Amino acid sequence: MARQQRAIRTRRVFLEAAAEVFDEHGYDAATIAAILERAGLTRGALYFHFTSKEELARGVLEEAVTAEGVTPQTFKLQEWVDIALLLAYRLPREPLLSASIRLSVDPRARGLFGTRWPDWISMGVEILSEAKERGELLPHVDPVMTSRLFVGAWTGVQLVTESMAEPPDLVAEISALFELILPNNAVPGVLARLDTSPHRAERLLEESRTAAAS
Repeated sequence: MARQQRAIRTRRVFLEAAAEVFDEHGYDAATIAAILERAGLTRGALYFHFTSKEELARGVLEEAVTAEGVTPQTFKLQEWVDIALLLAYRLPREPLLSASIRLSVDPRARGLFGTRWPDWISMGVEILSEAKERGELLPHVDPVMTSRLFVGAWTGVQLVTESMAEPPDLVAEISALFELILPNNAVPGVLARLDTSPHRAERLLEESRTAAAS
């Protein structure tokens, strides 16, 4: 059991090191040597888990679609909001998530590995479809189109924010995005009860991790 746990930790170290290098330099410029230096482990240990830079990139992308911190809420729309806010909060703090965005917008990496955007869209479609069945959405709202456009908008906000000389807080930007989007999607009674505060994500994540540790 101890050996298995050690192997899991070692694999994670390599994924996080690769994510940092991909995020800083892009896929093409990243090298195995740089990843090894960042990980502080041996080439043999790397090749026990990953046979190539390509496998490392795939591993990073596989880690991208997570919903840590999201818990069942009274409204499914609140869960949709929570996923987006939590991702915005976690992304600057977690290289695996940040690198997944970098790989997704890199033309060469996207051509080799695809992206995880379809998975994020599918997750949104599932939540929004249930929200519509519950009567939380206005009649005109199409869950598929809404989810697709929102993933595009979220990604655009992140990329623009990151490129600015003095980047604004990404969670606050996504919170503002919801303030623009939700009035055209949520029924008034639900809209008034949704929490889109930029402080919500940090609190949810702390609560989730505290519960997991107890």
